[in-house]
Amino acid sequence: MNTIKKAHLHLTLLNGCITTLILIVMTLGYLLISENNMMKNKMYSYQSDIYTTASYIEQQDIISNTWLSQLESGKKYYVSLMDNDTEFLYDTNKIHESDERRQVLDKAWRYYHHENASMTHHTLSYKSSYTSFILSQENDISVNKFGYCCFVIHMEKNTSTLEILLAAPLETIKKQMTRQRSLFLGIITLALIAIWIFAYIFTGKLLNPIEASRLRQNQFIASASHELRTPLAVILSCAEAGLDKDVCPELSTIKNEALRTSRLLNDMLTLLSCDTGHLDIKPVRTQLDTLVLNACEAFENMAASKNIQISASLPEDALPDCVCDSERITQVLTIFLHNAVSYTPAGGKICLSADYVNKHFEIKISDTGVGISDEDKSKIFDRFYRSEKARSDKNHFGLGLAIAYDIITAHHGSIKVSDTPGGGSTFLIILRSQASS
Repeated sequence: MNTIKKAHLHLTLLNGCITTLILIVMTLGYLLISENNMMKNKMYSYQSDIYTTASYIEQQDIISNTWLSQLESGKKYYVSLMDNDTEFLYDTNKIHESDERRQVLDKAWRYYHHENASMTHHTLSYKSSYTSFILSQENDISVNKFGYCCFVIHMEKNTSTLEILLAAPLETIKKQMTRQRSLFLGIITLALIAIWIFAYIFTGKLLNPIEASRLRQNQFIASASHELRTPLAVILSCAEAGLDKDVCPELSTIKNEALRTSRLLNDMLTLLSCDTGHLDIKPVRTQLDTLVLNACEAFENMAASKNIQISASLPEDALPDCVCDSERITQVLTIFLHNAVSYTPAGGKICLSADYVNKHFEIKISDTGVGISDEDKSKIFDRFYRSEKARSDKNHFGLGLAIAYDIITAHHGSIKVSDTPGGGSTFLIILRSQASS
């Protein structure tokens, strides 16, 4: 994934997440306020009924069955009346008494008589008052999940003490809240889908000029690199011819610098191929153990010249064939081994190993060199990044590890870096390509 695509993804995530967060917070705030208002309005309605009921009882000498039945009509309330702690019985057939009604009233009376401290008390007049409380599963697990809002009107009338219980089922208001939440969930879901699509399209159009500029830059680098190859080839051939004739000792410096420039151009072209998605990967059945041995052998002379011991470690059983681009994997091994030889002092050791574990291949390059700090570990695969220890080495441009990372990524693999016990660095290459049968 190139830089523009990453920026596109990150900007889309940023815009989408911020908008989603704002929308969700606003929606939750609205639902909270709306549901509180709905509950307050319901409570106002209940209080109005309480005042009406208390006023009726105060004015009437006789409480009729008809009036009690009307209170329970439409199942807005379950009603029970106590006269001097004796329940007032009336024709319950008119209101189709159910087991639920009887159980709710019994539980409400029980809660009223035993949990008085947790209730809210209100004064209606000098003769009457009422107490309100919520009967829910928190009070009694056998109560249905919606609960009941209960009111007990206490009144002194003549020589009697009247207590009338009104239990209002909260099922209707709770279902209304649930429907509102479901409606808003659907609206928010559709809105978020539209927002994310818009964020993706908008950020894509926003980055179009940058993408066009990047493409022009890549074209310039590709053209310049190809154009520079010809004069470099001429410089190298002339320098080599002059060195053969021992014309001028400075030609050796010219040749070395030309070679460095040529390597830089090759690295830039490789990275350009990675950016444009045209990195040439030709997967074939490859014997990784052979690649490891060949790579180790190629660096034996360079390691010996610095008095560094280099070795290869392979399992006793032959590794299965790996489907990969052998030339690109060799290029990666060359990059790591060249770095290891460059940054390992005389008398050090370099070990190159390969193994097949849990259906993936592992190639490990460990050295006893200067090591990599924890701060640098997260940056070493960035292009042109070089740690302080590497800045004095003119043969490294800070592109090798970036190229290795892109090649392994193109193989759907990964690279990990850790410290070698005792000092140094260890790079682990994981190739997730399935072994060839």
